[in-house]
Amino acid sequence: MKLFWLFLLGGLVSSLLANELIKVRQYELKKDETRKVLVKYASSEKLLKFRWTLYKNGALVVLGSYDQIVSQHLLYRNHTNQVWRVELKPRGAHEFIVPYLLIKFDDFDFSKQRAKISLWLYDKRHEIYLTYLD
Repeated sequence: MKLFWLFLLGGLVSSLLANELIKVRQYELKKDETRKVLVKYASSEKLLKFRWTLYKNGALVVLGSYDQIVSQHLLYRNHTNQVWRVELKPRGAHEFIVPYLLIKFDDFDFSKQRAKISLWLYDKRHEIYLTYLD
């Protein structure tokens, strides 16, 4: 009986702490193939652009920009650093966790020379609308 209650409690805790990420898009990109996503919320529109430029020693070099802020990221497939997190709106006075998008390096196809990249969205209040411009 104790095992049953322990199992039930463990399931309840894991469901309460479950991550609310939603996989919204999957890409298979060639080198320097740019993808654009228009992010809309409230009265704002911001553009996210990203592409990969190099795959070497298990690392994918991803160049990106969001709201005209340019950045470069090294993403690894089987490592803790396999995602690039983009906060989609500024933090407010009463908001600690704002909606964000994860750009995740999933795999690399050597025969086709293509990187598999997926987009994951966290938007608890459902206030973000994405438009894919590709």
